[in-house]
Amino acid sequence: MATLTTTRELVSAEEPVPATMTVDQYLSSMFHPDCDFVDGRIEERNVGEYEHSRVQGMLIRIFGNQEQEWRVVTAPECRLQVVAERFRIPDVMVLRRGTKFTRVIREAPLLCIEVLSPEDTWTRIRERLNDYLAMGVEHIWCFEPEAREVRRYTAEGFVRVTEPEMTIEGTEVRINVAEVFSILDEE
Repeated sequence: MATLTTTRELVSAEEPVPATMTVDQYLSSMFHPDCDFVDGRIEERNVGEYEHSRVQGMLIRIFGNQEQEWRVVTAPECRLQVVAERFRIPDVMVLRRGTKFTRVIREAPLLCIEVLSPEDTWTRIRERLNDYLAMGVEHIWCFEPEAREVRRYTAEGFVRVTEPEMTIEGTEVRINVAEVFSILDEE
């Protein structure tokens, strides 16, 4: 359950998250964990499970270590304004280096990555992914830790990845799928 901390108070107190709010209220509030904002409603995201966290951390590490070579910037859990009344928070967002960044990202990133939690379903996550597509995100990847599977999402729907590496044409980005999931087998 997310809690809200308003930034207008000198001493912040955690409060229940209101069912609806304005864009300005959303942008001036902090949520723990951060929440999506969809047409005036706050939508909680599934975060916090061990496997989700480990896979997300590995992706951040891989992209972060290659930022210079791949000419990208890695932004985990950063607010992305997909349309005027919708803000999504991808698990990992990859931006082209040289893009002018603001507090809230308003230009379509190169890649949005979602890591599914056990409670997530492909149907539930589809609305979020369609928002990314509608804003012009060129590449959308979904990692499912429990099944150790990755899917690309396009206007045609989900495509299960069967090749050992995921790449982005026209870039140096190259992700070894087994390496991402290997973090789950270390213990």
